[in-house]
Amino acid sequence: MDRSVTNPPSILRPLVEELHARRARAALGGGEAKIAKQHEQGKLTARERLELLIDEGTFTELGIHAGIHFSVRGLEGKEAPADGVITGYGKVDGRMVAVCAYDFTVMAGSMGMTGEIKVTRLRELALSKRIPFIWLLDSAGARIQEAVGSLFAGSGYLFREEVVMSGVIPQIAALMGPCAAGTAYIPGLADFVPMVKGRGSMALAGPHLVRAAVGEEVTQEELGGSRVHCRKSGVGDLEVKDDEECIARIKQYLSYMPQHCEAPLPRTATDDPVDRMDDELLDVLPDSNRKPYDMYEVIRRIVDHGEWFDMKPQWAKTIITCFARFGGRPVGIVANQPKQLGGILDNDSADKAARFVNLCNAYGIPLVFLQDVPGFMVGTRVEAAGIIRHGAKMLYAVANATVPKITVIVRKAYGAGYYVMNGKAYEPDLIVAWPSAEISVMGAEGAVEIVMRRAVEAAEDPAAKRAELVEAYRRIIDVYIAAKNGMIDDVIDPRETRPVIVRALEMAEGKKVERPWKRHGVVPV
Repeated sequence: MDRSVTNPPSILRPLVEELHARRARAALGGGEAKIAKQHEQGKLTARERLELLIDEGTFTELGIHAGIHFSVRGLEGKEAPADGVITGYGKVDGRMVAVCAYDFTVMAGSMGMTGEIKVTRLRELALSKRIPFIWLLDSAGARIQEAVGSLFAGSGYLFREEVVMSGVIPQIAALMGPCAAGTAYIPGLADFVPMVKGRGSMALAGPHLVRAAVGEEVTQEELGGSRVHCRKSGVGDLEVKDDEECIARIKQYLSYMPQHCEAPLPRTATDDPVDRMDDELLDVLPDSNRKPYDMYEVIRRIVDHGEWFDMKPQWAKTIITCFARFGGRPVGIVANQPKQLGGILDNDSADKAARFVNLCNAYGIPLVFLQDVPGFMVGTRVEAAGIIRHGAKMLYAVANATVPKITVIVRKAYGAGYYVMNGKAYEPDLIVAWPSAEISVMGAEGAVEIVMRRAVEAAEDPAAKRAELVEAYRRIIDVYIAAKNGMIDDVIDPRETRPVIVRALEMAEGKKVERPWKRHGVVPV
């Protein structure tokens, strides 16, 4: 064989060079000038966000060569690298996820036909392979040039599919920029919605459309920024300071979640002893049940390493909903917060708790209830606002939950508040109380006001008589009466709270609850 004969030119080498050149152009998104503008606004680019989120060397991008769909008229000759959205799959802390990141440097991250074909493909992969789905949102919304007209009648698959995925795989929608118009329903339907302060926003209409429709002059931040949605509306779950913290919080949230609803929960090794007993728990409560204290001080002393992950901490502050671990096991904690209006339940706090209970129940996360509840708010304002309807939501969620449920009564357990905080009738796998617990239809003061009012009014010294009757009533609100009659499982030393919860979680790990067959219940709204 004559080795001096040269091989013919390779057909693949120039094609591969062209391929890499195309990839490089797509990776630049809208170009250097647009990237610089993104950085000037304090925002990372879509690809920089993915680099932070996804474990190095694990990301597979789908659809990098996408562009404006061939059927679109009016945008001929315009470039839209990757059609403004980066889609693919990779690992977060070693676990596979699907992620789409909208690129604001390309046509303001607007959602075009090809881009949404890519995202639809990714949703199908995530659902069929049972892996979490993450949206990194920084988008002006639907691309108007493609959406206006009667062809809009064929849109909307995204939201229906998001509903189908709900409770099957974890869904995260991070607001790292604007999310306008109908696309605001992406976070509206997601499980976890972090928002970057001053940059992340969502609204059903942007400022220009609001001005055209109702004549209101408003900024994007005033209309739907993190202050609105994390503190007033409750749509957002967590307000974060920048993109880096947002990514870190997504990772932290996922650490409590299974890959899908039938997968085991992620257990972590811990060197925090399961039988640890904290003496400082004996000094948490004040000397009067009418005085407030901070329930976070209880949580800090009983969970692994004093660490928890708050959900909606700046909204409906009379109740705490957070994730934590006991002995390495993820749990969801629902706790009344006496520091805020005595921990009373109102419309928003009932909604907040119901949402969290449903989230935990969907993914098999055990629930721990810490009760110190004076009941539900009363009066004409809350009645007109639907307190019964909102309270029924929480009642329904707690009754419907079939995950392990442990209840610790710290102090007050009054009226319907006792019910919705997983009282005896709501199938707690363990219900225990501190010696300070008071379980009753209402507090002593309220009972005397209603039942003994005439006796007080007829007394020579009404104030002294009221005090006497209140003290007498307190003697029958005795936690040992409930324990004696088998209505709670035990009265415990507060220092025993952590080991008691850990052992109960072990005991209830294989819990199986049978319910009558039905299509579904009629959930209060």
